[in-house]
Amino acid sequence: MSEASYRTFVVYVEDKPGVLNRVSSLFRRRNFNIHSLNVGNTNEVGVSRMTIVIESDVDKAKRIESNLYKLVNVLWVDDITDLPSVDIALALVKVAAPPARRAELLQVADVFKARTADMSVDTITFEITDSQTRIDAFLAVLTPFGVEEMVQTGTISMMRGSVAPRPGHPTVNARPVRAAE
Repeated sequence: MSEASYRTFVVYVEDKPGVLNRVSSLFRRRNFNIHSLNVGNTNEVGVSRMTIVIESDVDKAKRIESNLYKLVNVLWVDDITDLPSVDIALALVKVAAPPARRAELLQVADVFKARTADMSVDTITFEITDSQTRIDAFLAVLTPFGVEEMVQTGTISMMRGSVAPRPGHPTVNARPVRAAE
C-alpha cells in the first residue's frame, strides 16, 4: 500500500439537481473525508466542474476514480495530483487590530499580498487568494495578533500550460465563453 497524501480530483458532471449529493455520498459511503470541495460552471453549457481534495493513497484514489465513473451524471474524472497545476483557495481573516498594531498588521498583509477587505474600529478583515500552503503561513503569522474569525473556500485547480483535453472530455466541443455585450 502506498503512502497517504492529499489527492486532487477534477470531476466534470451534468449540471442537474442532486448530482452533488450523489458524488459526496459516494465519498461518505467509502469512508473518505472530503478536505475541500468546490463546484462551479464550465465553459460548456450543462456541465459543472467539481474540484475535490481528499486524503488518500494512490490505490484508494484509483478505486474512488473508478467508482465515480459508475455514477450516471459523472462525465469525466481526472486525478491531477501529480500533474503540474495551479491550485488556489481564498480566505477571509478577521484579526484584532488595536490602533497601535495596525501598521504592523498591514505590513504582514503586504508581504503575503493580502488585500484589506474591511476595517473597523478594532478589527481588520483581510482577503488572501493563494495556495493552501501560503494561506496557512499567513494564518500562522496572524495568530499571535488574535484571529477572531476565518472562513475559506475550497481549493480550485487547473492544469498548467496548454494541455489540450483528451477526446471525449466534456469541454472538447465547448464554445468559448464570451463577455456580455
